[in-house]
Amino acid sequence: MTTSAPDLHVEFDGRPATEQDLRIPAFAGYGHFTAMQVRERTVRGLARHLDRLDAANRELFGAPLDGGRVRELIGHALDGAGRRDASVRVHGYLPPDRAETVTMVTVREPVHADGTPRSLMSVPFARSVPHIKRPGEFGQIYYGRQAERAGFDEALLTSPGGMVTEGSITNIGFWDGASVVWPDAPALAGTTMALLEHGLARTDRPSVRRGVTLEGLGAYRAAFVTNSQGIAPVHRIDDTPFPVDADLMALLARVYEDAPRDAV
Repeated sequence: MTTSAPDLHVEFDGRPATEQDLRIPAFAGYGHFTAMQVRERTVRGLARHLDRLDAANRELFGAPLDGGRVRELIGHALDGAGRRDASVRVHGYLPPDRAETVTMVTVREPVHADGTPRSLMSVPFARSVPHIKRPGEFGQIYYGRQAERAGFDEALLTSPGGMVTEGSITNIGFWDGASVVWPDAPALAGTTMALLEHGLARTDRPSVRRGVTLEGLGAYRAAFVTNSQGIAPVHRIDDTPFPVDADLMALLARVYEDAPRDAV
């Protein structure tokens, strides 16, 4: 039995991708991106996505990436794909023969997170330059696949000494009974994580940054992961089980849903 590939609409600088365009990510893959879920032509935390793209572009290529222009490109690609709900990625590249950043926008069907509890396998790997979200990270993909082959949902990246940093495609948070704890370690500051951190600060249960080790996982009552698709509880890291805390997940869901959306 075979299945068809999901529909994928790709535009470069506001026009449908050509074969020549697609050589850019294939052969000049040095770049950065952000991923978002669009619902009814709105994005939760859009300003954070635009700021991420601009900051990464300045660091990698020495030039800004105008947020207003990116917003227009996202809207144009949604129109071209005929979608109001979608999974969208915006990539920035600077090919050797170009003087300005090339912006690639991809649009495909939306992803609806179901909140199924996740299992994580710890691996001895930490991304270089982790604060920049970028495509084609070999170690990240390699260890993610290794985790899946071992029967886990995702890899949990750790630095020397067993310090927890982030998931292979997520941020991870823990619950100690009083506060949400984010690992105090080099990692990508995901948009969903940032929205939760900001939202929790307005409640009576603010989040904190603290070093988290594999050896110390037993001190936490619950764990969860976040990315552009949403939030999911963690029920196991290696051999350490975590109960699903319904009250915690309800709090996180409420804080996340309260985050405003912006039109694209």
